[in-house]
Amino acid sequence: MISKEELLQELAGAVITCKKDAVLAAVEKAKGELDPSEIIEKGLAAGMNQVGVLFERGKLFLPHVMMAADAMTAGVAALKDLMPEGSASSKMGVIVNGTVEGDVHDIGKSIVSTMLQSAGFEVHDIGRDVPIKNFVQKAKEVNANMIGLSALMTTTLPGQRGVIELLKEEGMRDKVKVMIGGAPATQAWADKIGADCYAENASEAVAKAKELLV
Repeated sequence: MISKEELLQELAGAVITCKKDAVLAAVEKAKGELDPSEIIEKGLAAGMNQVGVLFERGKLFLPHVMMAADAMTAGVAALKDLMPEGSASSKMGVIVNGTVEGDVHDIGKSIVSTMLQSAGFEVHDIGRDVPIKNFVQKAKEVNANMIGLSALMTTTLPGQRGVIELLKEEGMRDKVKVMIGGAPATQAWADKIGADCYAENASEAVAKAKELLV
């Protein structure tokens, strides 16, 4: 009899191999034993988070990460039928996520978007090198509860502050939470600019989003 921990390890390991067929096989095996949300959060998402760590350490490269994200998405899709009725439509919150202007780093932000989606949030990923006003415009358009701001360079960190200032000018700051992340970002910086939270990695981003929105 395979244990719950072994099933979760197998799911995570399948994502790390970046192979869609391995992920689908692991999901199929786990279906009868584990809750769909557990398969996603503690299995697939845990593997994706590890992929992010390996990428940051230079052990995996961008094509691997994209393949792993693709494999994870397929695994999540295979669980759709098992999700409780209405869980897909009654989203936990609407999040606009992107990398601030002047910064073309994409991968960490993409992993965060994938994991937030997997956790049940409605995510609008608006890409990289995004002008401040575009974040606010998109938040208005989709009636967002949160904006996620990634900055991977010290020189682009002020863009995070800029979005918060514009939200205040537009009278939206009370309605929209702001989460920041990226290598040079810190909790101290989040406090300084008045962000609602700082997330060090994708798993933390999901946990913080749940804390603030659910």
